[in-house]
Amino acid sequence: MHPTPAFRRLVALAAFLFAAPALATQPNAPAPDFTLGTLQGPNLRLQEQRGNVVLVNFWATWCGPCREEMPHLNRLYDKYRASGFTVLAVSIDDDPAKAASMASKLGLTFPVLFDAEKKVSRQYDLKAMPYTVIVDRDGRVRHLHRGYQSGYENTYDQQIRALLKE
Repeated sequence: MHPTPAFRRLVALAAFLFAAPALATQPNAPAPDFTLGTLQGPNLRLQEQRGNVVLVNFWATWCGPCREEMPHLNRLYDKYRASGFTVLAVSIDDDPAKAASMASKLGLTFPVLFDAEKKVSRQYDLKAMPYTVIVDRDGRVRHLHRGYQSGYENTYDQQIRALLKE
C-alpha cells in the first residue's frame, strides 16, 4: 500500500515541526513580529497592526478543520473590523496558488498571507492545525487556540469583544 499525498504532507509537516527549534508563543508576551506576502499583493507586517486586535490563524488547504473554521473567522472579521479588529490568515501551503484558490472558494474577505517557507510557523511554535493566536492592541499575545472544534468561534467572539473594550 502506498501512502496518499495527504498522508505524505502530514508526515512532512510533522517532521518539520518537531525538528525545528522555536521560541514558544506565550500569553502576555509580545507577539513575534513577521512580514509576509499577501494574496492581495503587498507584504503585510504584524507590527503595523498595532492599535488593532488581531486574530492570526495558521491554516492549510489540506486541513479539514481549517476549512471548516474559515467561514466563522470571516463572519467575525465582518462583524468587528469597523471596531479595530482584523484577521490574518497565514497559509502554510507549499503552493500559494492552492491557498489563493481555497480563499476565493470560501469568499474570504480578510488578508490571506503566505508562509510557504514556514519561517513564521516556526516563530509561533506551530504544533497543531489550525492554530489561532489572538493579539491585543498593544501587540501582546492574549489567547492561544490549538486545533478547532465547532463552537470555538463563540469563544473567539467573546475574547475579541473583551479585547476591543480594553
